[in-house]
Amino acid sequence: MQAFILIAILLTVLYVSLIIYYRFAFTAIPSYQIPNSQIPTTNISIIIPARNEEHNIEDCLQSILKNNYPAHLLEIIVVDDHSTDGTAAIVKKYASQNVKLISLSDHISTKINSYKKKAIEIAVAQATGKLIITTDADCIVAPKWLQTIAAFYEEKNPAFIAAPVAIDCSWSFIQIFQSLDFMTLQGITAAVVNKKKITMCNGANMAYERAAFYEVGGFAGIDNIASGDDMLLMHKIYKQYPARVMFLKAAAGIVKTTAVNTIKEFFNQRIRWASKADKYDDKRILPVLTLVYLVNVIILLVPLLTLLNINYYVIFNNSHSIINTWLYLLLFKIVGELIFLYPVAAFFKKKDWLLFFPFMQPFHILYTVIAGWLGKFGKYSWKERSVN
Repeated sequence: MQAFILIAILLTVLYVSLIIYYRFAFTAIPSYQIPNSQIPTTNISIIIPARNEEHNIEDCLQSILKNNYPAHLLEIIVVDDHSTDGTAAIVKKYASQNVKLISLSDHISTKINSYKKKAIEIAVAQATGKLIITTDADCIVAPKWLQTIAAFYEEKNPAFIAAPVAIDCSWSFIQIFQSLDFMTLQGITAAVVNKKKITMCNGANMAYERAAFYEVGGFAGIDNIASGDDMLLMHKIYKQYPARVMFLKAAAGIVKTTAVNTIKEFFNQRIRWASKADKYDDKRILPVLTLVYLVNVIILLVPLLTLLNINYYVIFNNSHSIINTWLYLLLFKIVGELIFLYPVAAFFKKKDWLLFFPFMQPFHILYTVIAGWLGKFGKYSWKERSVN
């Protein structure tokens, strides 16, 4: 048992060291501001895949149109993915405002594994913009979202832009938890993209050159994977242009997305994200994901061993019980994560939410272990579709 405790301590120290490294990497990114003299020149095509989004799509479109981006430089393409509600009818009302509707059912007649990738692929083929921006139908964009992305693109010349996303939540437990968990992922995303260590992003707010999409073959080679229209594509572009994959750290560039309402929906979402973990060509992400998973497994196992009445002593102090060891490891993990999260929460203007963070730890540890396992060996349902 002493070997087990020693391994637990070493892995936790390594994990916290990594998290602190991410804090410094995040704070090292300069916040981007639109130059006062900036006049947009980039032709932009916004692509929004949508399936049964009649309650969200209108708010999404209105938030985009409020950006006041030059009309001759902007087109919005909504791809209706076999919706059975009023999504398509709502989109058609905006046809006079450069909003184009594509019906996915007009282009595919057989069952496929990734409808979202196919929707984006078809939209890119019909797009006229030099820069493709993707978001989701349940998202609300900031008033200067487009101007910020265009200015950043014109100044920095990236081939791929990962941009910030925040979850807009209520006071329910699962929604507060999502907001904190997602904020953590966003902070890590910014850190690793900026350091060119691992490429992460979220399809609710990202952009790439249309030419780069075709230079890397689009979704070819990853089109059979249900998820990964964001990160897997980013990895392909990163291999081609490692110096031109960038993170846009700008409050004006934040996109807000809705939280899921139930624990079941949450697990389905996170299992879907975890399912693509071993599909990356860039294998640098795997040791990090493995470390995160093992630390959570170990912290979960320690109290379970106590319940089994397995008594032993910490190698460094024989007076410590197994519960004391667990508390020290858990406290060390929480403190390290809070140190990392503080500047991230400040960027997203959610510092007050950190008060809930310590109380969410048990659920966070449990969900990480379960979602990681099922992401590899289980199946999930998403948008009323079951995926193995």
